Amino acid sequence: MSKQRYFEAFLVYAGLNMVLAAAAGALCAYIAPAAAGSGIPEVKAYLNGIDAHSILAPTTLFVKIVGSILGVSAGLVVGKEGPMVHTGACIASILGQGGSRKYGLTSSWLRYFKNDRDRRDMITCGAAAGVAAAFRSPVGGILFALEEAASWWRSALLWRTFFTTAVVAIVLKAGIQFCSTGKCGLFGEGGLILYDVSSAQVTYSGGDIVAVIVLGTVAGILGSIYNCLVDKVVRTYSIINEKGPAFKIYLVVAISLLTSCCYYFLPWIANCIPCPTDPTVTCPSVDESGEYKIFQCPPGYYNDLASLFLNTNDDAIRNLFSPKINKEFHISSLFIFFAAVYFLGIITYGIAVPSGLFIPVILAGAAYGRVLGRLFEPITKLDRGLFSLLGAASFLGGTMRMTVSLCVILLELTNDLLLLPLVMLVLLISKSVADCFNKGVYDQILKIKGLPYLEAYAEPYMRNIATRDVVSGPLMTFSGIEKVGNILHVLNTTRHNGFPVIDEPPFSETPELCGLVLRSYLLVLLKAKNFTRERTFANPSILEKVSSLDFGKAGSGKGVKLEDLDIQDEDLDMYVDLHPIANTSPHTVVETMSLAKAAIIFRQHGLRHMCVVPKSQGRPPIVGILTRHDFMPEHVLGLYPDIKHHKWH
Repeated sequence: MSKQRYFEAFLVYAGLNMVLAAAAGALCAYIAPAAAGSGIPEVKAYLNGIDAHSILAPTTLFVKIVGSILGVSAGLVVGKEGPMVHTGACIASILGQGGSRKYGLTSSWLRYFKNDRDRRDMITCGAAAGVAAAFRSPVGGILFALEEAASWWRSALLWRTFFTTAVVAIVLKAGIQFCSTGKCGLFGEGGLILYDVSSAQVTYSGGDIVAVIVLGTVAGILGSIYNCLVDKVVRTYSIINEKGPAFKIYLVVAISLLTSCCYYFLPWIANCIPCPTDPTVTCPSVDESGEYKIFQCPPGYYNDLASLFLNTNDDAIRNLFSPKINKEFHISSLFIFFAAVYFLGIITYGIAVPSGLFIPVILAGAAYGRVLGRLFEPITKLDRGLFSLLGAASFLGGTMRMTVSLCVILLELTNDLLLLPLVMLVLLISKSVADCFNKGVYDQILKIKGLPYLEAYAEPYMRNIATRDVVSGPLMTFSGIEKVGNILHVLNTTRHNGFPVIDEPPFSETPELCGLVLRSYLLVLLKAKNFTRERTFANPSILEKVSSLDFGKAGSGKGVKLEDLDIQDEDLDMYVDLHPIANTSPHTVVETMSLAKAAIIFRQHGLRHMCVVPKSQGRPPIVGILTRHDFMPEHVLGLYPDIKHHKWH
């Protein structure tokens, strides 16, 4: 650039970006497709009870970390915050499943976490730790886990997440202290407060409140448009990505080239601005993260648009948050930057690269807030840097629809308590306005990925439907003491994971529901081969062959499979007692209960199976089993297409 070889400079810049982006895309396409995207919707789905394939596997963790570094380095409009939440959840999951045998990372004391509840708690703590590390915001991490990530919250989780994020804060502080000597390049600048705006004096009047209300309303509309376009783009990209790994990489390289073109050629539109006369400022900047980029300007001048585009994301946000007296941008530069980041953020989400949404949204919101601050200058005394912060807050509220956690994260990021009432106001307004149009961005991505997420409330039409009306058949049941051949046949021919166990005469007076047995438990029991020739209860000594730890929740891809069983032909006519492994107190509902009530119970208790029992005597003791899919609107509306479905709530 300094030798006026502008086209060669572009080729080097775009070439490096495309190589880094292609490397990130190749990792995602070939090693761990589950690592693409933000990761927050997947963690949210896991904590709702959806254990999707390899979403928290060690390979996903590796690709998430390396791919996120490559994606951010490639200059794509992506953040590192979403991937850090996913990274925290992956580390927690590996600990929660007793380490990883495949990679030789196991420990005997970790076996105590091998159950659903403890693993879920660990992953909630991991998600909180990810936010705490990404934003250096320990309390914000706890509130994020409470408000957005977790579907089930217990009082014990509060101090556990608090402890986790406290450790994160201490380790971060130690790292920053170590790096403050300049050993880590650009890392560690700004201490625990990333963007300190507390120097500005804040007093506000009626005019400021009006400006903030307008800011929040417009941001709510822009946020819902953002979500709508992200929805369309992700659906389009998923069609391209399904064609194979090579197409995923082509798409990543194309978006990288487009981003490089925007970042390099848009600053040519901006006018050169004379350097400030302040002797403490080095202008034009000489280091990588400088605020006054010379770009194509003559000596003594700088290009304000290049100072935003050709900078690290953190420094661009810091520049936008800085008060008016320190830094000035031309309004056209701000508008170009806002439009570019807004649309690049939309088209970048959905490619096969680990990509967070926080930073693109904060960047677009900060530029938008600064533009509105300029327009409202006649009626408001608030500084433009503070307007920039309020713009970022309102944009986050408009796209992600979180309130409390975003408020605290922004306060911990900027160290500005005096602005708390305005941040609260602007978040509430933008969320309320955006909710009139569509759902939050994470909810939309859950829907696109087809993950059967259970909402906290039941749909209104579910009140008029009874549970027996949605039970899908045929029902597979086992006797309390069942033939091995029958069990094998049912396991081979169905994909169900839970089976009712029914005691019949002579073991009980009338047929009665004894309990529910899981597929994984049946496989462990069949592998142990504790069979009897006669149809009798098992001898307690036989069960000593099987350790209770064998029934613990296996890690991903670790459990006993049907192919592992070594059952001979003579074993097929023998019997096995299912009583010791049956859950004798399954959750049951009567067949006439409304589906809305059953859905609330199902979600609140974190169930996987719910038994529907008959209302009257003299019938078989179980009508059917409800699973998560039976509560999905698609299933219910498929059975009863005449019901009016309200789209938004």
